[in-house]
Amino acid sequence: MAAKKFITLVAGVFTEIQAILTSAGAGSSGLIPALDSTGRLDQTFMPVGVVPDVKSIVTSENLSAGNLVNIYDNSSVPTARKADCSNGRVAMGFVLAATTSPAAAIVYFPGVTNTGLSAMTTGILQYLSTAGGISSTAPSTSGYISQQIGYAASATELPFNPQIAVTLA
Repeated sequence: MAAKKFITLVAGVFTEIQAILTSAGAGSSGLIPALDSTGRLDQTFMPVGVVPDVKSIVTSENLSAGNLVNIYDNSSVPTARKADCSNGRVAMGFVLAATTSPAAAIVYFPGVTNTGLSAMTTGILQYLSTAGGISSTAPSTSGYISQQIGYAASATELPFNPQIAVTLA
């Protein structure tokens, strides 16, 4: 959705300016925010503690909405990739919007509900699976990690509450 535009005086000349849909932090100082397609301000405008803990992080692979992500140091740049129980990539956050690498993704951290999932059974414990996914069955393969992610609140809602990952023998 394109943000609305407004007219303002810039150096004595009426100029059309477009409001911004997301904040880049201090670089967005003085700009006018616009409401998103849900009629709300994007969470990047809010101070820490007012909204869920989120961070814009570059990606090293394409991500789909709902993917659990692992964050690693890529030449001193925090980078997000799919969490995966088969290769030790613990889940540290998740994304709600698909992202094509190397674009930045908004990563959500513990305490936020992942609404990018489907086909879960309410009340059932979910575990990290492969390729950023979840499963209601804990992995049992030697060398994999087992990480509890949280209990499904509905078929499409998983409060993200990751636990310590355990490497299976």
